[in-house]
Formats: sequence, C-alpha cells, structure tokens
Amino acid sequence: MATFLYRIGRWTFRRRRLVGSLWLAALVLLGVAAATAAPGPESEFSMPGTESQEAFDLLNERFPGGDAQGAEARLVFQAPDGERVTAGPHRETVEDALGGLAGGDQVSSVTDPFATGAVSEDGSVAYATLTYTERASGLTGETTAALEDAAERARDAGLTVEVGGSALAPEDELGGTTELIGLAVAAVVLIVTFGSLLAAGLPLLTAIVGVAAGFCLIAALAAPLDLPPTASILAIMLGLAVGIDYALFIVSRYRSELAEGRDPEEAAGRAVGTAGSAVVFAGLTVIIALAGLAVIGIPILTTMGMAAAGTVALAVLVALTLVPPLLGFLGGRILRRADREARAGAGTYPSAHTGRPGLGVRWARFVLRRPVAVLLTAVVGLGAAAVPVLSLELGLPGDESLSTDTTQRRAYDLLSSGFGPGFNGPLTVVVDTGEAADPEGAGDRAAETLSGVDGVISVGAPVFDVAGDTAVLTAVPATAPNTTETRDLVHTIRDEVGDVEADTGAEIFVTGTTALNIDVSQALGDALVPYLAIVVGLAFLLLMVVFRSVLIPLKATLGFLLSVEAALGAVVAVFQWGWAADLFGVSQTAPVMSLMPVFMIGVVFGLAMDYEVFLLTRMREAHVHGESPHQAVTTGFRHSGRVVAAAAFIMISVFAGFIGMTDPIVKTMGVGLATAVAFDAFVVRMAMAPAVLGLLGRRAWWLPRSLDRMLPNVDVEGEALNRVLPVPAPDPAAGAPRARSGAGGS
Repeated sequence: MATFLYRIGRWTFRRRRLVGSLWLAALVLLGVAAATAAPGPESEFSMPGTESQEAFDLLNERFPGGDAQGAEARLVFQAPDGERVTAGPHRETVEDALGGLAGGDQVSSVTDPFATGAVSEDGSVAYATLTYTERASGLTGETTAALEDAAERARDAGLTVEVGGSALAPEDELGGTTELIGLAVAAVVLIVTFGSLLAAGLPLLTAIVGVAAGFCLIAALAAPLDLPPTASILAIMLGLAVGIDYALFIVSRYRSELAEGRDPEEAAGRAVGTAGSAVVFAGLTVIIALAGLAVIGIPILTTMGMAAAGTVALAVLVALTLVPPLLGFLGGRILRRADREARAGAGTYPSAHTGRPGLGVRWARFVLRRPVAVLLTAVVGLGAAAVPVLSLELGLPGDESLSTDTTQRRAYDLLSSGFGPGFNGPLTVVVDTGEAADPEGAGDRAAETLSGVDGVISVGAPVFDVAGDTAVLTAVPATAPNTTETRDLVHTIRDEVGDVEADTGAEIFVTGTTALNIDVSQALGDALVPYLAIVVGLAFLLLMVVFRSVLIPLKATLGFLLSVEAALGAVVAVFQWGWAADLFGVSQTAPVMSLMPVFMIGVVFGLAMDYEVFLLTRMREAHVHGESPHQAVTTGFRHSGRVVAAAAFIMISVFAGFIGMTDPIVKTMGVGLATAVAFDAFVVRMAMAPAVLGLLGRRAWWLPRSLDRMLPNVDVEGEALNRVLPVPAPDPAAGAPRARSGAGGS
C-alpha cells in the first residue's frame, strides 16, 4: 500500500500540470452534467414495513386525487379578546379568505370551519385545513403567495391569523453566514498550524474541490438513482470536514519530510505513501459507517449515507492525487517564511525536532507520568456528560420545535390553547373495507371503538373514497404528539381494533405523522444492535489490519462508545432540557430527533477512527523502527499531536457552522456532531489513548501469531519505503537535500 501510494505521489507531483488539467476538466464536465440533469425526486420520509407506511401507501392508491404525504396548511383564526370568531363580521372575514383559496390550481380541498365544527368551545379560535395536490417543494410561488395574502387580508380585518403545516415550511439553504463563519475558523486554525497563508489555503481549496465534485455528481445522478435534495446536506457537511483534514495530514507530512532532508518530489511521494495510507484507511472507516446506515431500512437515511460515503471517497481521491500537484505548484512557499530563509542561509530546512519540545510532546509526557489519574478523570468526565442520556426521549420535530418568531409555531400554540395539546398530532385511521361484507358498518364500528378508547377526545366521521372500499377517520388524542402517553395510545388503539377486524373482515391501520414517528422510533431501536454489530465489527477488523493489534482496536471502539454517549447527553441537555438553549437558538425544548442516535453512531464512529488512525500510525511507525512503547507515544504526539488537534478544531468549526440553520434536524446534527468530535478527539484520542498505551506497554501491539499470518500486511506506516529507499544525502550543488535513488523515481 505505502509503496503504491508513494509512486502515485511522485508521479502526480512530477506531472502536476497534466493532473491539474485533468481535475479541472473533470470539474467542468461534472458541472455541466449537474446543470443539465433532471432533478431528483422530492424528499420523502418513509419507513417500509411499518403499519403507518402501509397505510400511507394505501391512501395514495385509493385516493389518487391527492397525496397522503402532500403539502397541507392550517389557517388558524383568532378573534380579539372577549370576541367570538363566529360573530358576523369575523365569520365573513374567514369565509372571504377561504373562498379566495378554494379555486387555486394546486389546491385539492379547503374545509369550512363553521360547517365542520372546527371552532373552539369558547368561540375564540377557528381553523381551516387546506390540502394540496403537490408536496411542499412542488408548490409554486403563486400558490404560497395566495395563502400568505389570504392570511394578511384577514389580519387587516382585525383577526389574528397564523399558518401551520408544511405548505410554508422554511427551507434552509447551504452557504449561509454560520457556515461561512465555520470555514473562516477553519482557515484561522490552518494559518496558525502552518504559519503560511498558502499552506493554509491548500486544504481549503482541495476540500472545496472535493465537495464541488461530490455535489455535482449527486445532482447529475439524482434522477437515475432517485436521490432526493436532502442527500447533499450530509455530503457537504462531511465532505468539507474530512476534505480539509485529509489534505491537512498530507501537507503536514510533506513539510516534515522536507525537514528530514528530502527533496520536494521525494517528500511528496513519502507523504502520500505514509500519511496517504492513513487517509485511505481513515476514509474507509467513514465509508463503512455511512454505507452501514442502509441496514436501518429508512430510504432517505440510506441515500444520505450513500451520497456522503461517495463524497468522502472523492475527498480521499482528491487528497491523494490533487494535493501533490498543488504542492509542486507552490514550491517552497508551502513553508513558513522563517524556514525558507533558514534554508537559503544554511542550504537545508530546520529540523522539526530541534528546540524546546512542543505542547504535544509535553502533554504526552504528562499523561505517561500519570496514566491512571488521566484515564479515570476522562472516563468519569465522559460518564458525567452522558448522564442526561438516561432521560432521552425520541421523536420527529414538528412545528412545536420552531422559533416563536415563525407563523408555524404560533399556529401550533393557538391550536393547542383552543383545542387541546393533542390537536396538533391527530391520528389518521384507515379502514380497508374491501373484504368487509358491510363497508359502511365497518367504518361506523371503527369510529365507535375509537371513541371508547381512553385518551381519545374526538373522532371524526368516516370518509369513504369514490369506490367505497376505504374509509378514513381522524382521532384526536388528549396529549401532545411527542409524549409517552400518545405513544401508548397508538399501541392501545392498534390492539383495540383487532376485534373490529375479526368481526367485520376489514383491515384497520393507524397512521399519520404521530404514528409514523412512533413506528420509526421502534424500528430504529430494533435495528440499532445489528447496525452496531456490522459497522463496529467491520471497522474493528480494519483497525486490526492497520495496527496489527487486538487491544488497540478494542480500546478505540470502547472510547468511541463513551464519546458518543457523552455527545448524546449534551444533545439531550440542550434540546430536551433546555440548557444553554438561547446560545444555540433553541426556542422550544422537545424530544430528540429519533434518527439522531443511530445517525451519530454512524457518522461519529467513522470520524473518530480518523483520529485514531492518524495519531496511532505515527506511534506504530516509531515502534516498528525500534522505539520503546513510551517513546513511540511521545514521537506520535511530536509528529501528529498538533495536526490532529488542528484537524479536530477544523471539523468542530465546520459542524458548528450548521447550528445557525433554522431546521431543527440540521441544528441538532450540528450540535451533536461538533460535540462528539470535541469529546472524541480531545478526551478519548488525546488523553485516554496515550494513558491506555502507557499502561499496556508492549502488550498494546500484541497480535496472536495465527491472526498475524492470516491478516494482510498493508504497511500503513511505510516500513517498506524505509527498506527499499536509501537515506538521503545532501547535494551541495543543488543547495538542497536530494535522495540518492528511490523506487518509483522518474
């Protein structure tokens, strides 16, 4: 592996104009393909195999005029204090507003609140439901403008009017202020790390190239592969983070090789052969974790994982093939000005090992002197941070999680105050009467049974399709959507309707957003163990191949579990308990997104293994070259500690840039991933790892002989390069060090 990548590094460095031109042409072609490609399907959250999804599919089949998961709007009207919305002038205002919407091109139906009884007991609040023939992303500007205009006219007439539902759902666009701040922080970290603007700009440039290529590829393949627009969100988030990090490690190793006395081409080859090997295996762990999301069985999660995995693969390719040519173009400007001036005066670059030991070395020595104290402190600290996980509640965020500045949230609050907390999470009950002897009787029996269930405050009359073989009923719970009581109510209803099915021959399904949320949470819980087994098992084997050790992969896996639990604890504290809510822009506490635990496990596991590979490959390299276990740990921190810390700061800043988005799902992802990286990089990898290695000594690198013979030798640390290539000698004529000879030379 190292020798192969070494040849790639030297060849791309030497043929930099050709390679740069090929990458430029590839970007242009991908851009053209993306611009001319048909758009992908609309984002659709589905959970195949669940009762709620089966009911959605049945509704789409039996009610072809609409979409069971299509856009919906609720116009909520509130009269001034002490007045009733049913009063003459107010009633006319409501009817006029709704009358202007009924004839819209994309409007499927508009309910009359006065005919359907959608008025609160005190008469102060009324609502009308609008259904559309398209989903929210398919609504035209004219359609949404008509809805907003109707609400504004009613406001002008003296009513308080808010609009809930998905029709006016805010859409975040990537590239906002907070994401740019994240990139700016990454740039500052790179400048501090390298001491050179050009060196700092190179990882940013290559990361942007990789993300641009990935984004264009996803857009070009959206239609043939059914990739929704949301597939690019995770791809961009991860592509930026790992793209910067992978280039950072290769550039850092290149500068280190120059300091060892090698000429630029040789240094590029060795940087790609050693750090590039670590990049390949770190990328593989991320790809395994992302591709493993397919095990969960949620299509949108699978497409997001696969799209992100493809972007990570592109980031690896960019780091291996585009970074060396750019290093060639930059020449000596990749170094600090002081280093270039020192080389001009002495004919060689200053060694990285001279002078006072750096912070990384001093930290490693501190940990090795007190391994037990550091290890216990880290474990107790992460354990304390993980305590909130014990009260974790899962759900899918709705309008209740939005800011009170939004009309959707205000509509939610008006409905809750006027009709009860459960009104915002109605249950849709679908009765398939195709096999029933008396279809209408089956519908009435289902309504009667639902009315008798404790926790159901109202049940609508059955509404049949044109063929008369499917009835739809709406049951309103007494409790809010994301509560334990509502979850138990859904299970109770499903049990109660069993007798109706047996007596009438009909099939009854409970669905709706609330029921789908409950089914998704249960399905995710059931899939978590097999997902962990597959992802962690494959990554464990990969790390065992890389490090030729059993205990190091075990340590890496256990440390990851601690860090991800602590990060989930932080997510619960912020989004569920409301700690520091104002700081993160969380206006309302709510259950944590049900996808978050498995999502964090998949993404963070791959990223955690990045730091494990980058930090410990330097330690193994030193150990293979004869250093003692403690010396190897110190050497690893001398070469990689500063760079791993910089990489972690960069990844944290990129993820934190998404916290400012209004979408609660993306905001939760930003907080969770940024926190998880901070815990894993600075507590697990930088503190616990050296402490454990110090306690284990040589046993850390133990591998049974039977496994040693079975596992392939991938030589991540580049030992083959040191056997094949001679030590460089200075070339006075050139004024710079040159290698006497080398494999893969020109």
